[in-house]
Amino acid sequence: MDTPDPLTDEELSEIEELALAATPGPWHVRQLDDDFAMSLVAISTVPDTGADKRWPDFDHRKMVAATLVQQPRYVDVADERWDENANFIANARQDVPRPIAEIRRLRRLLEAKDQKPKEG
Repeated sequence: MDTPDPLTDEELSEIEELALAATPGPWHVRQLDDDFAMSLVAISTVPDTGADKRWPDFDHRKMVAATLVQQPRYVDVADERWDENANFIANARQDVPRPIAEIRRLRRLLEAKDQKPKEG
């Protein structure tokens, strides 16, 4: 496996800007199944309680994305990893900012270490 080029400060800032611009979290995976959207797997700003209202009565403005809508066939990835994809997307909302902060923290430590006068 090739080692990727180091992440630049500009690239790190671009990733952070994308995360900050996204709908605030936390995000949750919701399983919705009704006569209008069979087997809908969605990412939502509200958790799946198992007793959620179905379309058209649920608040569509709380949906961030969908990884499966089989009927009508709108979203249905070929490898059938809709649950895995939904979990990844939902968790990315809170997971992406953490390594950004950690990278910045570690870089500050390295900079501080490099600026210390060497004893000798």
